[in-house]
Amino acid sequence: MSIVRPFRGLRPPQDQVLKVACPPYDVASTEEARRYAAGNPISFFHVSKPEIDFPAPHDEHAADVYEQGKENLARLRRDGVLALDPTPCHYVYRQRMGDHVQTGLCTCASVDEYQSGRILKHELTRRDKEDDRTRHVDVLGGNDEPVFLLYRARRAIDALIAEITAGPPDYDFTTDDGIVHTFWVVADRGRRDAITREFLEIKRLYVADGHHRSAAASRTRDARAGRNPGHTGSEEYNFFLAVIFPHDQMKIMDYNRVVLDLGGLTPAAFLEQLRVKFEVRPGQAEKPGAVHDFGLFLDGQWYALRAKPGTFDPEDPIGVLDVTI
Repeated sequence: MSIVRPFRGLRPPQDQVLKVACPPYDVASTEEARRYAAGNPISFFHVSKPEIDFPAPHDEHAADVYEQGKENLARLRRDGVLALDPTPCHYVYRQRMGDHVQTGLCTCASVDEYQSGRILKHELTRRDKEDDRTRHVDVLGGNDEPVFLLYRARRAIDALIAEITAGPPDYDFTTDDGIVHTFWVVADRGRRDAITREFLEIKRLYVADGHHRSAAASRTRDARAGRNPGHTGSEEYNFFLAVIFPHDQMKIMDYNRVVLDLGGLTPAAFLEQLRVKFEVRPGQAEKPGAVHDFGLFLDGQWYALRAKPGTFDPEDPIGVLDVTI
């Protein structure tokens, strides 16, 4: 089963949502976030990346940064920019990018199910990034960005979501990147409970994006449970914010990286270094077709790379990556 739990969301008024909304914390550098939020004291970057409120250079992992995020969240609440819903709700969230549309459920997922493996992950995580998000969530006292989860589509859930989205949305706006965001609040107890029941029939959830956020939620729960002598397992810290989309609405996009510096190597010397761990042959501009295959564009030429046996754990396969230099 998959436990989803309604929660009381903090939300802005409709006329301020565009000023509050910002990209995820991990897709913008500190300087990019600082420029994005310049002149806008209610940008959510002041909560998710509070280092922007300090003059550069400033250690983004310093204790005062996490405390600043907490204070900024409190300020937004005091000023009425974010208001707490009076009752626990599920929320339906739709994204439109060009012709692609995906509609999911914004809710709380179970840390117990994450730790037991019912919520499956596919990436390893970096300890330093886990540490950052764990401190951020713990000091903030809440989840400010969701984990992106998937579930195997279920007709009964499709029908409930279709019924909700047939009504007027609570938010409908387009961000600078052209993506349309539409949002429905599910406060009706009958619909809310029906969604909760239907998700109990879902055997597994899958982490599509947000491995560090989910790991941080797990570590935060353990830390808070350890500090709580009356821990019962029902406290809010036993759950984490997630948006859960059906698998048949997913669009898996290329994962490309641009490397600007070969570390002093010539292109020929760089290829020789690659041949230590990869089979390298001339290729063409096409997506890799198998696990452990890579595409490389270097010095005007495409190459196809395949990781050599012994360079990876066959019990822990690596996903496909297309690299452009």
